This record gives sequence, structure tokens and C-alpha cells, in this order.
Amino acid sequence: MISETGYLLDNRQREAGRRFDALAELFDPWTLDQLDRLGLAAGWRCWEVGAGGPSVPTALAERVGPTGRVLVTDIDTSWLSDLSDLSGPAAGPVEVRRHDVARDEPPGGEFDLVHARLVLVHLPDRAEALRRMAGAVAPGGLLVVEDADPALQPLACPDERGPAEELANRIRRGFRTLLAGRGVDLAFGRTLPALLRGAGLRDVRAEGFFPLTSPANRELEAATVRQLRGRLVADGLATDAEIERHLDQLRDNGMDVTTAPLITCWGRRPAR
Repeated sequence: MISETGYLLDNRQREAGRRFDALAELFDPWTLDQLDRLGLAAGWRCWEVGAGGPSVPTALAERVGPTGRVLVTDIDTSWLSDLSDLSGPAAGPVEVRRHDVARDEPPGGEFDLVHARLVLVHLPDRAEALRRMAGAVAPGGLLVVEDADPALQPLACPDERGPAEELANRIRRGFRTLLAGRGVDLAFGRTLPALLRGAGLRDVRAEGFFPLTSPANRELEAATVRQLRGRLVADGLATDAEIERHLDQLRDNGMDVTTAPLITCWGRRPAR
């Protein structure tokens, strides 16, 4: 397969909305619990990088309140159009801006929190994007980066107990092949602590979240497979009949499907 560049899961496709909803259900409670434990509070200035959908920016605006600020950026802001309506007596001002973190200069000002989830792993120049994000953190502020590590646990069904699970794992291997062809580092999540320390951050910590099975896991799998169906078939990684069978099996509550572990890593910019 010829190596390509660019984001494999195009946010302009219809299935992107279903993926965002499933990702929010799976990961938002974990993400927001981590941010709350790190002290996210009223008055904070936040930059949400590569937001994709509106769920995390909405929660940030509610937490920082009217004395705070939330800047939300993405290269495709089509799913973020309603965020400006959040500003009001109970939520902080929200600004949505089209921005490519790997190519564009960081937005002006410094932030108490810079956060990105499932963004850097897809970028060809991850190191430059991380450097720019770290440079936007105010003294004493936090950089929190969350990314997947598919190589840490590569299976869709760790309990491969029958033909349905075997097919799911084969299609997941096809998905990983497509990701690798786009330059995705399938072991990126585990490298975050060293990268944050290399960017000059202190008190670096990391934890992992691994949702083994849930309806949201199945919905995320189905939305991803539907979105990549044409590529999987074109590259000979699965047939139309196999994909249709897999989608049918995902509708069964007894199908235990997981996703790659999410590594959450944070570090603090030293005070001047």
C-alpha cells in the first residue's frame, strides 16, 4: 500500500458525528475527571486543540465560568458552530478558530491549560505540534495530552472466543494497516512522558484508560468501520460481505469490543 498523508478519519464525513458522540461517551468522564483533579477552575484560560466535537469545550466553558476563557481550534470547525452560543452568565467566553497546530503559529497569549485528545498521533509532525502547544502554556500552567497506543493492546476483541471475534480482530488489523500507511505511530501514547519532559515541562505524570466493553465501544467501532469501508475493501483488507457481517454482529449486546488504550499525560510549565 502506498503511504499517504492526511487524517484518515475525515471529519467532513457523515459518520464523524457518530464517532464524536461515541468518543465523548467513552472518554469524556475520564478526561474531565483528570482535568478536575489537576485543579481546573473558574477563571482559567484554556486552549482546546483539535477539538473535533463540542463536548470537551462545552465542559471547559462551564468550569472556567464567565471570568475564564476557552479557545477551541481545529483544522475543520464544522462540528463546532454552536459553541459560541455557550457564552453567558454561567459559562466562559468561547472562541472557535480554524487552526492547524502543526503548521500555524500558536494563538496569542498564554494559557493555564492546553489540552489535546487523540490529535497528535495523527499528525506527521507531532514533535513540532507538541513544541507549539508547550510554548503556549503560561508559567505554572498545564499541558495535558491524551493519545492512543494501539500497539499496547492491538485487538478489537481480547477474548477471541469465536468467528465473530476473529473477524473483528482481522478488520481491526486492517484499520491499523491503514493508520500505519498514513504515518500514524501505533506506539505513540507511551512516548508522551518523555516528549513532555523534552518540551521543558516538569512534574510529568501519565495514566492509562482502557474501556474493555460497552455500547459506546461498539458504536465507535461501527462508525469507524462504516467510515473506512471503502478503503478497507479497496486495499484488500476486508470484503464488503465481511464488513456487513461485522456490522451485524456489532448490534449484538454480547459482542465485547474494545478500543486502544488512551494514555493521558500531563506536565507543568515551570514558574518564572
